[in-house]
Amino acid sequence: MTGERPVLRLHNTLTRKKQVFEPIDPSNVRMYVCGPTVYDFAHIGNARPIIVFDVLYRLLRHIYGPEHVTYVRNITDVDDKINRRAAEEGVPIAEITARTIDQFHKDIAALGVLEPDVEPRATEHIEEMKAMIEQLVEKGCAYVAEDHVLFDVTRSPRYGQLSHRSLDEMIAGARVDVAPFKRNPQDFVLWKPSKEGEPAWPSPCGIAAEGRPGWHIECSAMSDKWLWAQARDSLSDAGRAHPHVFDIHGGGADLVFPHHENEIAQSCCAHGTEEMARFWLHNGYLQVEGEKMSKSLGNFITIHALLQDWPGEVLRFNMLRTHYRQPLDWTRSGLQQSRETLERWLDQIGDVDGREEGSADPAVVEALSDDLNSPKAIAELHRLSREGAREALAASLRFLGFTGETLRARKQAAYASLKADEDRIRALITERTEARKARNWAEADRIRDELAAMGIVLKDARDPETGELKTTWEIAR
Repeated sequence: MTGERPVLRLHNTLTRKKQVFEPIDPSNVRMYVCGPTVYDFAHIGNARPIIVFDVLYRLLRHIYGPEHVTYVRNITDVDDKINRRAAEEGVPIAEITARTIDQFHKDIAALGVLEPDVEPRATEHIEEMKAMIEQLVEKGCAYVAEDHVLFDVTRSPRYGQLSHRSLDEMIAGARVDVAPFKRNPQDFVLWKPSKEGEPAWPSPCGIAAEGRPGWHIECSAMSDKWLWAQARDSLSDAGRAHPHVFDIHGGGADLVFPHHENEIAQSCCAHGTEEMARFWLHNGYLQVEGEKMSKSLGNFITIHALLQDWPGEVLRFNMLRTHYRQPLDWTRSGLQQSRETLERWLDQIGDVDGREEGSADPAVVEALSDDLNSPKAIAELHRLSREGAREALAASLRFLGFTGETLRARKQAAYASLKADEDRIRALITERTEARKARNWAEADRIRDELAAMGIVLKDARDPETGELKTTWEIAR
């Protein structure tokens, strides 16, 4: 990008304030986002951070240049939920994780997200986790008890800084496993023994029994490897002056405590730093038709299921109509409005594709630079549409991840599926025309309804020269 950089302001969960974002090293901006635990189809709530941080990634690339931004989004492929699912289905754990990862990639690709620069898997970083655990034990910040290694929260003087709660409040309000071998109720597991049939590796700290890592240590180890150890040689002096610290850590609001709080504690204690990441960003919760999403309520919706009925870009647009930090109510009416808006814009821009990466409308960029204000950015898209600024609208849509590909593909597929019924459609239109001529309005309406049920919309117009009524049809939006 050339010219003066836009001023980027982001709401930092750590300070509870919107702050000007200044990277540690502008030539190597680094962001880590917690990815999926791969045991089942990702639900629509999981899609929110995927889309939100994709927009931030695009914005950072726009401001600092694509070659100067590193985005790491992990995959958790060792977890109790995965083990349970494998046991339920009677298949190897590797089969569960492989097929789930594959489906996850296919589903989010339809949402128009860019691939992260690195997508580390937990099982590929066991040695890094063990090394960090041994560091913590050596420093007296963790201890071994009954083949477990646990982090001692009393050794982290700023524990609670992210969730803004005292240790007593966290103990009272959290569901913790009060095992008898814990020194403190809030101490959390870094390593635990594996049961028969579970993934297992040689344990750290001289523990004889094989085991596996706890959840929190995974992200600390993977983020440090890819945003410090692997990045160190490419950092400027400013970047190297802040070892083991990166710019942005993101995820859903549900991860603030205990996951991200525990990440900070173990990372800072292991490396002797005051901070793990400069900025912590968290997207808000999602509900469905005004209710909390829950399998028991029957409103648990996966990305995969939604993609059967809606183009991925419609899901993406619907997500961005609400500011990322606000609660989002996912509704069918909202999806329909999103689809209608996108299709109207695509019809308007026609064959203008806005491929130039840096050509988004400045007002759109400015809106996103204000803490990813996507509703304001969308308002600017509406303005461009009203003004007939086709090139700026096309470029800004592409900048936000909207190419029109999924909408066009869905419409083409619909036309193809109806091709075999084209003779039937034309016959029904002829019957309706005859019914109208005979003033049999009830029959004409019945035929229109039958066609509507097939996904066909009729358009009646008189020939300007002959005055004859002509009826054409198209796929319903």
